[in-house]
Amino acid sequence: MIGFVAGRVGKGIVVLLAIVVLNFFLIRLAPGDPALVMAGEAGAGDELFVAQLREKFGLDQPLPNQLALYVRNIASLDLGYSVRQQMPVATLIADRLPATLLLTGSAFAISLVLGVTLGALAARRAGRAADTAITGLALLFYATPLFWVSLMAIIVFSVRLEWLPSFGFESVGAGHAGLARAADIAHHLILPAMTLGLFFMAVYVRMTRASMLEVAGQDFVKTARAKGLGDRTIQRRHVLRNALLPVVTLAGLQAGTLVGGAILTETVFAWPGIGRLMYEALLQRDYNLLLGVFVVSSAMVLVFNLVTDVLYRVVDPRIEAAR
Repeated sequence: MIGFVAGRVGKGIVVLLAIVVLNFFLIRLAPGDPALVMAGEAGAGDELFVAQLREKFGLDQPLPNQLALYVRNIASLDLGYSVRQQMPVATLIADRLPATLLLTGSAFAISLVLGVTLGALAARRAGRAADTAITGLALLFYATPLFWVSLMAIIVFSVRLEWLPSFGFESVGAGHAGLARAADIAHHLILPAMTLGLFFMAVYVRMTRASMLEVAGQDFVKTARAKGLGDRTIQRRHVLRNALLPVVTLAGLQAGTLVGGAILTETVFAWPGIGRLMYEALLQRDYNLLLGVFVVSSAMVLVFNLVTDVLYRVVDPRIEAAR
C-alpha cells in the first residue's frame, strides 16, 4: 500500500506540473491586458504609467521567464500576489476555501446518500411504479439547468414561503457565536447545498440502479439464492457491495470536480467560496489569483482521486495494488 500511494503521489506531482504550465498559457491567451485595466481604473491611461505597471508586476518579461518564475514560486508554495486585491493569493484562497469545502462537502454527502439509496430502491422495484417515479425524478434534476433550479428554489423557499435565506454565508451583523453561529451558517447552507446536491444525485441514482441490475443477474447471486439466503441479505451483502464499485469511482472523480465546479451555485447564492473568487478574478483580469485558484483546485482533484483509488481497494480487496 505504501508503494502504491507513493507511486500515485509521484504521478500526481507530474500531472500537477503539466496543469500549471497549461493553465499559465491558457490564461495568457485570454483577451485583455491587466495593466490597461488597472490603469483605466486608476484614471491614468498614459503609456508611461502602463509600462510602469507592466514592469512592477513582471508583465513586461518574456513568457518563458514569467513561466519559469511562476513554476519556481509554486514549488516553494508561493502562489503569488493579487494585484487587484493587494493581498497574497494564498491568503485570499485560505479565507474562501473553508466555505467552498463546507458547501461542496455537504452537497457531495447529500448527492451520494440520496443517490445510492434511491438507486438501490429503484433497482429492487425495477419495472414498477416506484422505479419509474425515481428514474423520472432523477432525469428531471439532471436535465434541468442548475441556475434555473437555484433561482426557483430562491423564489419558492425564500421569497414565497420565507423559510430559508436566499444568499450569503451567515446573517450580516447578527453577532452570533458558538452553536448559534453554526446553526445560522447551516440555515444559509441548506438551499445551495441541496440545489447542487440534487444535480449530482441524479447521476448516482442511475449509476446505482444500472449497476445493481447488472450484478443481480450474475452467477454468484443466483448461487446465493440457491443456498437459501434471504433477499435483503443478498441485496445488501452481494448485490449492493459489488454494484458500488463504479459508483465509488464516479464519486471520487466528481468530489474533486465539485470544489472548482460550484462557481454557478456560489454566484447565484452569493456564497463566499473560491468559485466566486475565481469568477471575480476573471472579470478583473487578475492572473495570479486565477492561476492560484486553478492550482489549488487541481491539487484537490488529484488528492480526491488518490483517496478514491485507496477506497476502491477497501471496497473490493481483490484489486491488486499494482493496478
